[in-house]
Amino acid sequence: MAKCILIADDNDIVRTIIRFFLETKGFAICGEAVDGVDAIEKAKQLKPDLIVLDVAMPRMNGVEAASVLKAMLPDVRIVWFTMYQELVGHSLTAAVGVDAVLSKPDGVGGLVECVQGLIG
Repeated sequence: MAKCILIADDNDIVRTIIRFFLETKGFAICGEAVDGVDAIEKAKQLKPDLIVLDVAMPRMNGVEAASVLKAMLPDVRIVWFTMYQELVGHSLTAAVGVDAVLSKPDGVGGLVECVQGLIG
Protein backbone atom coordinates (compact mmCIF):
# COMPACT_ATOMS: atom_id res chain seq x y z
CA MET A 1 0.00 0.00 0.00
CA ALA A 2 1.32 3.46 -0.90
CA LYS A 3 2.36 5.72 1.92
CA CYS A 4 0.08 8.71 2.47
CA ILE A 5 1.69 12.17 2.46
CA LEU A 6 0.13 15.48 3.46
CA ILE A 7 1.70 18.64 2.01
CA ALA A 8 1.28 21.87 3.98
CA ASP A 9 2.50 25.08 2.37
CA ASP A 10 0.78 28.43 1.83
CA ASN A 11 2.08 28.64 -1.76
CA ASP A 12 0.02 26.80 -4.41
CA ILE A 13 2.98 26.49 -6.77
CA VAL A 14 5.24 24.99 -4.11
CA ARG A 15 2.55 22.43 -3.20
CA THR A 16 2.12 21.51 -6.87
CA ILE A 17 5.87 21.05 -7.38
CA ILE A 18 6.24 18.91 -4.24
CA ARG A 19 3.22 16.82 -5.27
CA PHE A 20 4.61 16.28 -8.77
CA PHE A 21 8.04 15.13 -7.63
CA LEU A 22 6.75 12.84 -4.88
CA GLU A 23 4.06 11.28 -7.08
CA THR A 24 6.70 10.69 -9.77
CA LYS A 25 8.53 8.51 -7.22
CA GLY A 26 5.38 6.54 -6.40
CA PHE A 27 4.22 8.30 -3.25
CA ALA A 28 0.51 9.00 -2.71
CA ILE A 29 -0.40 12.57 -1.79
CA CYS A 30 -3.54 12.22 0.30
CA GLY A 31 -4.06 15.93 0.88
CA GLU A 32 -2.82 19.48 0.80
CA ALA A 33 -3.10 22.20 3.43
CA VAL A 34 -2.64 25.97 3.13
CA ASP A 35 -1.52 26.68 6.72
CA GLY A 36 -0.90 25.05 10.09
CA VAL A 37 -4.56 25.06 11.15
CA ASP A 38 -5.58 23.43 7.87
CA ALA A 39 -2.74 20.88 8.25
CA ILE A 40 -4.00 19.83 11.67
CA GLU A 41 -7.59 19.45 10.43
CA LYS A 42 -6.52 17.45 7.37
CA ALA A 43 -4.16 15.26 9.43
CA LYS A 44 -7.02 14.38 11.81
CA GLN A 45 -9.07 13.18 8.84
CA LEU A 46 -6.39 11.60 6.67
CA LYS A 47 -3.94 10.09 9.21
CA PRO A 48 -0.91 10.56 6.91
CA ASP A 49 2.33 8.63 7.26
CA LEU A 50 4.37 11.79 6.63
CA ILE A 51 3.74 15.54 6.55
CA VAL A 52 5.81 17.97 4.52
CA LEU A 53 5.39 21.21 6.45
CA ASP A 54 6.47 24.75 5.66
CA VAL A 55 7.66 26.78 8.66
CA ALA A 56 6.41 30.25 7.64
CA MET A 57 2.64 30.07 7.09
CA PRO A 58 -0.31 32.28 8.04
CA ARG A 59 -2.72 31.59 10.93
CA MET A 60 -0.43 28.97 12.49
CA ASN A 61 3.22 28.50 11.57
CA GLY A 62 4.90 25.18 11.00
CA VAL A 63 6.62 25.11 14.38
CA GLU A 64 3.33 25.42 16.27
CA ALA A 65 1.60 23.02 13.89
CA ALA A 66 4.36 20.39 14.21
CA SER A 67 4.05 20.45 17.98
CA VAL A 68 0.28 19.87 17.81
CA LEU A 69 0.62 17.25 15.07
CA LYS A 70 3.20 15.22 17.01
CA ALA A 71 1.01 15.28 20.13
CA MET A 72 -2.01 14.21 18.08
CA LEU A 73 -0.25 11.66 15.83
CA PRO A 74 2.99 10.64 17.58
CA ASP A 75 4.03 8.18 14.86
CA VAL A 76 3.68 10.61 11.96
CA ARG A 77 6.94 11.67 10.30
CA ILE A 78 7.33 15.43 9.82
CA VAL A 79 9.70 17.16 7.43
CA TRP A 80 10.09 20.92 7.54
CA PHE A 81 10.66 22.20 4.00
CA THR A 82 11.45 25.86 4.45
CA MET A 83 13.20 29.00 3.29
CA TYR A 84 14.27 29.53 6.91
CA GLN A 85 16.30 26.42 7.67
CA GLU A 86 18.95 28.43 9.52
CA LEU A 87 16.32 29.79 11.94
CA VAL A 88 15.09 26.41 13.14
CA GLY A 89 18.00 24.95 15.05
CA HIS A 90 18.64 21.36 15.99
CA SER A 91 17.33 21.81 19.55
CA LEU A 92 13.98 23.20 18.34
CA THR A 93 13.68 20.46 15.74
CA ALA A 94 14.35 17.79 18.36
CA ALA A 95 12.05 19.37 20.95
CA VAL A 96 9.12 19.48 18.53
CA GLY A 97 9.84 16.00 17.18
CA VAL A 98 10.47 16.94 13.57
CA ASP A 99 12.35 14.25 11.66
CA ALA A 100 14.19 16.46 9.16
CA VAL A 101 14.66 20.08 8.10
CA LEU A 102 15.37 20.84 4.46
CA SER A 103 15.98 24.10 2.67
CA LYS A 104 13.71 25.02 -0.26
CA PRO A 105 16.60 26.72 -2.10
CA ASP A 106 18.42 23.36 -2.14
CA GLY A 107 15.61 21.94 -4.31
CA VAL A 108 13.01 19.23 -4.23
CA GLY A 109 15.49 16.44 -5.00
CA GLY A 110 16.72 16.41 -1.42
CA LEU A 111 13.14 16.34 -0.17
CA VAL A 112 12.36 13.29 -2.30
CA GLU A 113 15.47 11.50 -0.99
CA CYS A 114 14.55 12.40 2.58
CA VAL A 115 10.98 11.12 2.18
CA GLN A 116 12.29 7.89 0.61
CA GLY A 117 14.57 7.44 3.61
CA LEU A 118 11.82 8.08 6.16
CA ILE A 119 8.91 6.12 4.70
CA GLY A 120 10.20 4.74 1.40
